[in-house]
Amino acid sequence: MTLVSHFVFIFVAFWSIQKLHIENLMRLYPSQARVLIVMLSVTVGYTCSEFFLNFIDNVRNLIFLVK
Repeated sequence: MTLVSHFVFIFVAFWSIQKLHIENLMRLYPSQARVLIVMLSVTVGYTCSEFFLNFIDNVRNLIFLVK
């Protein structure tokens, strides 16, 4: 589930960051702009995925706190 979550969130981040058209801001360096988009999407996607997985884990552990 962890790996699937990471890939889904990275894909969503990549899809949304592409819509910002960062390569238009970096016209002199188009290949670096594409690498920047990939690195940003991995960073944002991984961070969101970890938050989501930790949130699910904490909700499951909340049962033990109530008992």
